[in-house]
Amino acid sequence: MRHSLLFTFFFFLVITSCSVEVKQVPLPVELPKVFSRTGATPLTQKWWQVFNDAELNYLIEQALSNNFSLRSAFNRVEQARAIAKKSGAALTPSLDANFNGSRNMTDTLSTSGFSLGLIASYEVDLWGRVRANLHASELDFHALTEDFQAAAISLSAEITNTWYRLIEQRQQLILLEQQITTNYNHYEILELRFRGAQATAADVFQQQQLLESSKGNKTTVLATIKVLEHQLAVLLGKTTTTFQIPANNKFPMIPLLPATGLTTDLIQLRPDLRKAYFEVQAADQRVAAAIADRFPKISLSAGIDTSAPNLQSLFNNWLATLAGNLILPIIDGHRRVAEVERNQALAKAALNNYAERLLKAVQETEDALIQQQQQQQLVASLERQLYLSKQATEQIRLRYMNGAESFLRVLSITLSYQSLERDKLRAQRQLLEYHIALYRALSASFLSSNNTM
Repeated sequence: MRHSLLFTFFFFLVITSCSVEVKQVPLPVELPKVFSRTGATPLTQKWWQVFNDAELNYLIEQALSNNFSLRSAFNRVEQARAIAKKSGAALTPSLDANFNGSRNMTDTLSTSGFSLGLIASYEVDLWGRVRANLHASELDFHALTEDFQAAAISLSAEITNTWYRLIEQRQQLILLEQQITTNYNHYEILELRFRGAQATAADVFQQQQLLESSKGNKTTVLATIKVLEHQLAVLLGKTTTTFQIPANNKFPMIPLLPATGLTTDLIQLRPDLRKAYFEVQAADQRVAAAIADRFPKISLSAGIDTSAPNLQSLFNNWLATLAGNLILPIIDGHRRVAEVERNQALAKAALNNYAERLLKAVQETEDALIQQQQQQQLVASLERQLYLSKQATEQIRLRYMNGAESFLRVLSITLSYQSLERDKLRAQRQLLEYHIALYRALSASFLSSNNTM
């Protein structure tokens, strides 16, 4: 009977204790409903697949499995999960058992004693403090899960950028080797003309300088290729001696503009925004916990003990106790008030951070949209410039061979044409990077919630 009354009392206090509700967070800033531009191509979870690049797909899959920074982010998720479990333990009564045995001996007498006890303790969450701390820990876990997803998106974008920079440098190397061959051939022709008194020594020296300049650019490109290969290997959690970088040297087809959707889609899908949202909710719960900590606390304890001179009679006599403890804060030097104010300031900071992240998310998308649009025009302009420069180079070189132009004019137009060739490659790579930035800005989580590393 005593035991049933004890459990009934525990149950009554549990169901009558306060519960702190996790509140929805309204938008702290006004956002446009739609973006300035949109396409018709639906977004896919694994956004990099729009480039239809099998080697890139392989590199990213390797990185998602082996990158150490991503693994560290996942370890932080595991820590947050454990902390949430630990916080939830306060809602369950603790039960401890103790067993003691003793034997006393004298010259004439030997006595034994045994005792067994169970002790239960529980803090009644009368004002919701324990539940608020539990909710905050759970929200921290959700926030770090989103942070892990954001890290995966950042990693996939960094891999893609590094891969296409490497391809650009490989194309630059091929182009420079062609330019070196062309410049060397022109140098040999000039030497023949110089011997025939049809060119000056200055013309020969200038052509030599152009040839050496191309060779110097080649050495820089070779170094950049190695650096990018090293960067790519580290992102994949390997070294260049343990991983063979694919040998592709061609850009993919430029993908069509994706459907940008509504700004509300961005808020619901982007993991960095979801992380900031959960951080606001967690901060609000910690304010509630700090406020509840100013109110009285009720702790209950119950114990069952038995003792006997031998093990056979140990379970014959039991003594049960039930005790309650009320703690009421009176003077604490305003420590609890200060803690409330501190948590309120943290909650305001979390809300301001959420507002800032919302604005930046829209900015990143709009920046990528305008940059992608203007870069497409730049690439088209460079293609037209290259065509015109090629025509001009052929005409001026022909006029020089006929003695109607100075070599300085030939050198100038050659430099311009070769520079345009390299600028076009850089512009094409930059156009790809703006596409990558746009997909990154619009990207949602793509790793499974059950992902393990």
